Amino acid sequence: MNADSRNAPLAAQVRKILETTPEAQLPITYQQLADDLGLGPPRTIQRVAMTLEALMREDAGQRRPFIAALVISRRGEGLPAKGFFDLAVELERFPPNPVQHASAYHAEFRQALAQR
Repeated sequence: MNADSRNAPLAAQVRKILETTPEAQLPITYQQLADDLGLGPPRTIQRVAMTLEALMREDAGQRRPFIAALVISRRGEGLPAKGFFDLAVELERFPPNPVQHASAYHAEFRQALAQR
């Protein structure tokens, strides 16, 4: 069993939260999402991040915008954590040049909002 399949029940909950959160409240932080899920320590944010990565892989496979783009780091100046960008590049959704990541993210955010 891989990490994505172990995260499947949590991934379904995350997708539902992100699809139903009022647009005016988006983006939300990793911590807000953890709180909405009722997650607590240990490794709370790590579990959220792993689940969001599973959703990114699923969305890439289905050619959908990354719903994970609706979640940001509270320390990231309104952007997701570095792992989001690393995986977006790996999945060939974002350009490899980090200078282009913020603009690619903002476009992805708008598409994810429109598609949910």
